Amino acid sequence: MFSMERIKVKSSNIASIGYLLGILEVEFKDKSIYQYRNVPESIFIRMLNAYSKGRFLKQYVENRFRYKKIR
Repeated sequence: MFSMERIKVKSSNIASIGYLLGILEVEFKDKSIYQYRNVPESIFIRMLNAYSKGRFLKQYVENRFRYKKIR
């Protein structure tokens, strides 16, 4: 269990996202944090550049990668 450096993003629901060694970490505005495993770096980059971070997360991450709530 670890917490990584995250980048603050403009989103109505997501506060920040980070990426390290295949783990995508998403902090929501309610302060909950999820780590998604085995995520390609290209997905992280696409999410950073997505107009809607929440929509991107739902469409390309949530049902495709295993995750764990860490907070």
